[in-house]
Amino acid sequence: MNKLRILTGLILAMTLMPLQAHHSTAMFDDEREITVTGTIKEFQYTNPHSWLIIDVTNDDGSITTWGFEAEGPTTLTRSGIRKSTLPPGTKITITGHPMKDGRSAAAWVVAELEDGTVLNPRAGFVAR
Repeated sequence: MNKLRILTGLILAMTLMPLQAHHSTAMFDDEREITVTGTIKEFQYTNPHSWLIIDVTNDDGSITTWGFEAEGPTTLTRSGIRKSTLPPGTKITITGHPMKDGRSAAAWVVAELEDGTVLNPRAGFVAR
């Protein structure tokens, strides 16, 4: 009986491990948030995760390219966010949980377009 429980436990653990690894957010600092304003360079509307790439002009005039990870297209569509929602050249202010290693990337939390439209990739689409 104990061998059967151990075997069942091992099989269950091996089944769940890939799911946990895939959905890991360990690279992001969920205790902090950053907000930047820039211009959309590209929206990679792909599975398993989409990336919103924006160019941010720094105080000295230089440009830093930021990447914001979001959900895949199915989840984004349910939230009202389509590839056409964020075309290149669109001005955007976006908040995210930054990378722990300091790279210019973050997990997308919420964004706001110039017209006041708020985009939340997990909680839905709210127009102001």
